[in-house]
Amino acid sequence: MKDVQNQRDHRNIPIDKVGIKSLRYPIRVKDRRDGSQNTIATINMYVDLPHEYKGTHMSRFVEMLHLLKPEISLKKFSVLLEAMKENLNAASAHIEMSFPYFIEKQAPVSGAPGLMDYNCRIIGTSNSHNEVDLMSEVNVPITSVCPCSKAISEQGAHNQRGVVQLQTRFKKFIWLEDMIELVESCASCDVFSVLKRVDEKSVTERGYTNPKFVEDVVRDVAEKLMADDNITWFFVSAENFESIHNHSAYAQITRGHRPPSR
Repeated sequence: MKDVQNQRDHRNIPIDKVGIKSLRYPIRVKDRRDGSQNTIATINMYVDLPHEYKGTHMSRFVEMLHLLKPEISLKKFSVLLEAMKENLNAASAHIEMSFPYFIEKQAPVSGAPGLMDYNCRIIGTSNSHNEVDLMSEVNVPITSVCPCSKAISEQGAHNQRGVVQLQTRFKKFIWLEDMIELVESCASCDVFSVLKRVDEKSVTERGYTNPKFVEDVVRDVAEKLMADDNITWFFVSAENFESIHNHSAYAQITRGHRPPSR
């Protein structure tokens, strides 16, 4: 049958990224406690397209996902990136895989168990020099209490839920749980799915005695990451959904060497 995608294009314009987006696919990811857990990922897969080709073969992206089954690992990411380049006659390949990750957390006083979900992402790129770049991301809900509000108020202080986004590049594997716990340790207080009255009292008082601006949160996270020799690059942002304003408070820090994409 005629292969239209391989027909020559005469506009002499290469395409940076072409592929599939928002594909939902079952995956199994590494779990520090249980070894692995099943979840559903939303996947974007792209390659570059040389100027002489009319199109790429979209069906091959989905076929090659079977290379990752049954478990997602950094090694398999690298294998898939190289397979994409080989099978699609491309110089570079790119994968973005977003998924909910669940961790069982016990309430701080009662010990009541509950599942917390965290939106996570793994991004992988292989460039024209066969250099593979991998990045992990976690999005962690937190509680913050305003230091200024506490300092100027006779009673109480305003507090709110926020989210910290942490992206890291590293020399060796990092558990998602380690990234999440690092962020939670830098908040006024972490967030739980189940709280009894004794727990609610505990987290309210803990947050009140540990007020944090968004500036404090990103600096505390950055300080810990800069002390870790395994981390080669990081991006951290904090957004507080302010309880007394109709806008958010935001801060971010980026440090380290980010590999160029070629």
